[in-house]
Amino acid sequence: MQSFVYNGQPARVIFGSGTLAQLPAEVDRLGLKRVLVLATPPQAEDAEKLSALLGASSVGVYSRATMHTPVDVTEDAMRVVADKKVDGLIAVGGGSTTGLAKAIALRTDLPQIVAPTTYAGSEMTPILGETKDGQKVTQSSPKILPEVVIYDVDLTLTLPVGMSGTSGMNAIAHAVEALYARERNPVVSLMALEAIRALARSLPLIHDDPADRDARADALYGAWLCGICLGSVGMALHHKLCHTLGGSFDLPHAETHTVVLPHALAYNAPAIPEVIEKLRDVLGHQDPAAALFELAGRICAPRSLREIGMPEHGVEMATERALANPYWNPQPLERDGIRALIARAYAGEAPAI
Repeated sequence: MQSFVYNGQPARVIFGSGTLAQLPAEVDRLGLKRVLVLATPPQAEDAEKLSALLGASSVGVYSRATMHTPVDVTEDAMRVVADKKVDGLIAVGGGSTTGLAKAIALRTDLPQIVAPTTYAGSEMTPILGETKDGQKVTQSSPKILPEVVIYDVDLTLTLPVGMSGTSGMNAIAHAVEALYARERNPVVSLMALEAIRALARSLPLIHDDPADRDARADALYGAWLCGICLGSVGMALHHKLCHTLGGSFDLPHAETHTVVLPHALAYNAPAIPEVIEKLRDVLGHQDPAAALFELAGRICAPRSLREIGMPEHGVEMATERALANPYWNPQPLERDGIRALIARAYAGEAPAI
């Protein structure tokens, strides 16, 4: 018998095609009068259009959202929030934009409406990772969880094929770690397996035909479930390593998760035989870690930390930082094993136990 505790996250989710048209109604439903639309620099033009759609309810756009949610960007955005007397936040984009909204909400408790354009999944979590002085620190609070999430498949149709693949692999990582989390429970495990199955079948289809609407819907559905998993249970070695690598070397978030995932799963495999058995069924492969490595290759995603910008000397630094603060993991954390894991990921070698 498995004993467990399950807490559902109180977010309102709207899923479908063309659902972004419901944004003005959601703003009204929350009673918001002065919302700020957040975006990254490349999505500034789209954010301006959305601001215009909201009319008098919008006070404008802040388009400096940045990967890994640097504290100095958040502090700059906070000045805009105060100057414009903002009473709500609209985030349209990927994890960088969602992260900025969450960082502001943590400091102000302002309500958030998030419309994801990638498969990051962070919109479904009360978790925030912020970077300062090269260190990424993660925290959780009810203030961080967005009040409304609008999933519109149409927003993902223009997501570049490369980013679609790495974003989807990033989502799979949330579900894989949820399966062996210390707080795992039957509800989250069911969602995790369904999510991995949906993304594993849809990502190759999107790679072959980025305009495949059914595949896009399947991937967004899987990403939503992965986000719930991430927000419901604690994570372990994989996410710790990715936060360490991303914060230390300013590596791209989704690509880092894509590279590390097979290696972290292989490291933990001896301690989680029942999870490996379930993943064999879902992925149709005797070695789930190898299956994920092959999936990354199938969708032409990066498979080495070297190719996404990590310096070779970073292997030692990352090893030390990954072991600096103890955290729970199903397999004991041993320096030689962690160093070998990071070295294989750096070189792009196949995962090994």
